[in-house]
Amino acid sequence: MKPFSDKPASTLLKEAKSVGIREVAKRAGVSTATVSRALNSPESVSTALRARIKTVIDELGYIPDASARALSSRRTRTIGAIVPTIDNAMFARGLQALQSYLATQDYLLLLSTNEYDLDIELKQARNLVSRGIDGLILRGDKRHDELRKLLLSQKIPFVNVGVYEPEKPYPSVGVDNMAAGRRITQHLIDLGHRRIGIVAAMQRNNDRAQARLAGVLQVLEEHACPLPERWMVQVNYNLDDARQAARFILGESDGPTALVCGNDVIAYGVMLEAQKLGFDVPRQLSVVGFDDLEWSRHLRPSLTTIHMPTDEIWVRAGEYLVKRLAGENAIMHREIDFSLVVRESTAPPGD
Repeated sequence: MKPFSDKPASTLLKEAKSVGIREVAKRAGVSTATVSRALNSPESVSTALRARIKTVIDELGYIPDASARALSSRRTRTIGAIVPTIDNAMFARGLQALQSYLATQDYLLLLSTNEYDLDIELKQARNLVSRGIDGLILRGDKRHDELRKLLLSQKIPFVNVGVYEPEKPYPSVGVDNMAAGRRITQHLIDLGHRRIGIVAAMQRNNDRAQARLAGVLQVLEEHACPLPERWMVQVNYNLDDARQAARFILGESDGPTALVCGNDVIAYGVMLEAQKLGFDVPRQLSVVGFDDLEWSRHLRPSLTTIHMPTDEIWVRAGEYLVKRLAGENAIMHREIDFSLVVRESTAPPGD
């Protein structure tokens, strides 16, 4: 067995970088142009030849120069993504699925956050464009006008993820959030609830939360369900805010018999506080959420929620950009189906 090198890591890295494309071409018995095609346009080289070149690259430890590849192909094989925050299990899960898919396509994911601030998103987009991204994934469709102008002028394809809006001229991959809001509320109506409160996610620059809330309100109005001002509160996606909202709404003697929460994390906080206040969930209070996070089926009681196929949504968004960049036809608007998952946190009122 060949012994491990005793050279410092910095020396090994320098040596790896010193290996050039000519050495790869010579060892593989091909031209430098063939090596370049195998790296930049793999489909233009036979499978056997591509495998031989890859073997030589691995043996020599050759590291292609990304800037040189970008100059020759006008592509960096980098996709950018801007999400509101990574302090959200749904975003983390979706980004992991996206990164795994892009890796299979030899693309790199470059991530940034905007904190639900359109000015920050514009700044981050400019930074990503300056670093040579080929395409961009954006959360929702609340945009700064200058951002759309930037992407158009730079001819950078983009896709809105998490929303399905076929009436708009911008590509979208996601669920019908208004329909999801209607579905979860109709479940409570079907159980017999008419006193329904809402702990919504913050609405500012969040069209997904806005659409869900609109769907909830539509169903309440259709069934003539009263919604006192005190019964609707907006909170951030965290347990503390959700618990305080529950304490506020449930503090009166004649409160709601059910609460619709903006996502599962908010629902966790609401249930924790309701139980602390002495409410039996679901006998005295039904609670529902959105997203179907991993913890939702393990809680006691387990949470009734809307299942969002997060992995599929993000992978489909990545597929859209990869196809666009390859010059292939790509479906501009793709609707992903959600589903109602009924668990232990809901029951008829007073059951």
